[in-house]
Parts: sequence; C-alpha cells; structure tokens
Amino acid sequence: MRTDELAYDLPPELITQRPAERRDGSRLLVVHRQTGRLEHAIFLQLADFISPGSLLILNDTRVVPARFEARRSTGGRVPGLFLRQREPGDWEALLEGRGRLRKGQTLALGGRYVLALTEPLGRGVWRIRVEPAVDAERVLAEVGRTPLPPYIRRKDDPTEILEMDRERYQTIYARQPGAVAAPTAGLHFTEGVFASLAARGIQTATVTLHVGLGTFAPIEAEELADHRMHAEWYEMPAATVEAVQAARARGSRIVAVGTTAARVLESCADPAGHVHAGSGWTDLFIHPPYRFRAVDALVTNFHLPRSTLLAMIFAFGGTELIRAAYAEAIARRYRFYSYGDAMLIL
Repeated sequence: MRTDELAYDLPPELITQRPAERRDGSRLLVVHRQTGRLEHAIFLQLADFISPGSLLILNDTRVVPARFEARRSTGGRVPGLFLRQREPGDWEALLEGRGRLRKGQTLALGGRYVLALTEPLGRGVWRIRVEPAVDAERVLAEVGRTPLPPYIRRKDDPTEILEMDRERYQTIYARQPGAVAAPTAGLHFTEGVFASLAARGIQTATVTLHVGLGTFAPIEAEELADHRMHAEWYEMPAATVEAVQAARARGSRIVAVGTTAARVLESCADPAGHVHAGSGWTDLFIHPPYRFRAVDALVTNFHLPRSTLLAMIFAFGGTELIRAAYAEAIARRYRFYSYGDAMLIL
C-alpha cells in the first residue's frame, strides 16, 4: 500500500483545540465491519455497543511533562521533547530551533541543568548527557510542560487552560510514567463509563506502552512496507494474559482501547493468537494487509493523514469502510485528533 493512500482532506476547523466539556460527552461513531453500517452515539453509551463478558484492554501509561526549552550560550531558544531515559543523566530527546546543532555543544536548561549533545541519532533526535545526572522525572517536574501535539495552536493560552491540559491530556487510569503523548482513545473514559461497562459484565485489564516517536512520527517512505517504526517500551502483565485467556475460554471478545493497547496485544501474540506475558521494546508496524491475531474490536480516535495510526485503522477496519467512516465523520462535523471524538470498530 502506498503512503499517499492514507491521505484525506480535513477542514482545519475540525482539528480540535480544546477537550470536550465532559470526557464522556464526546461523540462516538460506531463502525460495524461485517455490515458496513455506521451508527452515531455519544461516548457515555459505549457499553451499549459492546457484548457482555467482553474484556477491554487499557494502556495505563502516564504522560510526563516532556516539553522543555533549552538555551544556547548566545541566548537562543532550543525547544525540545524528551523521548526516553537510558539511565539517569543519559537522555534521548528531539531538539528543534533555528541554527545547526552540533556534537559536543552544550545547552542550558532551567537555570541549573546542562545538556551536552553527545550523539545525533537522526531526524532531529539527539543522545544527551544531562548534568547533574538526576532522574529525568525529577528534571521534567521542574522544567517540563504538557507535551501537547503541534496541531493544537491556541492564540490565547490563559493559565487555566494550561492547568486544564495537565488534567485532561491524561487518562483517569494513568499509572506508569513514561509517555510523551497521550493514548488518546482513553481520554473519553470516566468513572460513569466504567460503571456502565461493569453493569453489563464487561471487564477491564491493563497493559503499558510508553507512547513515543514510534506512534506519532510521520511516514516518510512512499510505500508503507518501507517505513521503519521507532521502538517503544511495553509491558504485558501476567494478570492481563490470564484475563485474556479467560475471556477467550468463555468465547468473549477482546476490545483494545486505542492503537497503543492494540499494538501491545499484537506484539505479544503468537501466530495462533495466544498472548504471552513480557516486556521490552516493540517496533511492530501494523498496516494493510496485516491480519490481527489478538484484537476483536477497537476504540480509537480520528487520526492524522499519512500516519502509522491511520494505517493500523485501515488494516483493522478495512480500507474502504474506514474511508467511508472518515468521510461521514467530516460531513457530520466530528471533532478530530487528540482532543477530538471517538470511533468504535466492531
């Protein structure tokens, strides 16, 4: 499949700049794969469309305040995005800014930290030595801010909006710090949604995938098969494997909440569809004609054109049906991207 087949035209006003007033008040487009039928609902009604006894898999990663701003010795700004820590004082980060960065250059961060650029890793990513070598979570708590995606461009950012982002760009079940972008399908969930799921006998279990460049880096290759994903760290707990096995034994469906949860499930599934516990790094890139082994249904948001996320949705829902669903969503003025509305593919 060619990358340009993932393109579509989106009116700019449908790129959502702020979250809905209520998390579970977002709209929900329900896509039935077998019949091609499209239904319109709100997210609070999610349980009405999922079979009793199903198992929802949630990604419990927690977004860290990964955006920071370093300074050159001349005073020039160098915006950065923390990606991961190899060990305290040893980072990988995406650096921007005008002017060429070079190996050995040092930048000031927050008045008390020094960043030494030790190795260029490509596409603007650098390996960095941080002094003093304290844990990244501590550094970012002091100097970092919520890593909103670049398509959220607000002309007036009052303090209360930034406070709102710290809460709303995070799922209510986030537990494991490490993501630099939110698993956005999970942003719609509330205690009320979970209560309605439980009332229908729908269970939940968690995996972890720390969202990084692998999820949101653009596809630059002309053919999808030529794209190479950045690896992202995941964990599949033994308790979740047991829950999946029990669901399979009773004939129930596995519902992935978000492309990141789906990616963990598929990374841990063998050819027969059996899921195995473990942790590590996955660079699995799911695109047509991939055959899913562990996921029966998928909750997701509306994704950017030419993205790895949209490639996965095409693979799961079928190219023509998903194109029709996106066209329907645009015609009905759904809200798109991270703070936007949701889709359930059955």
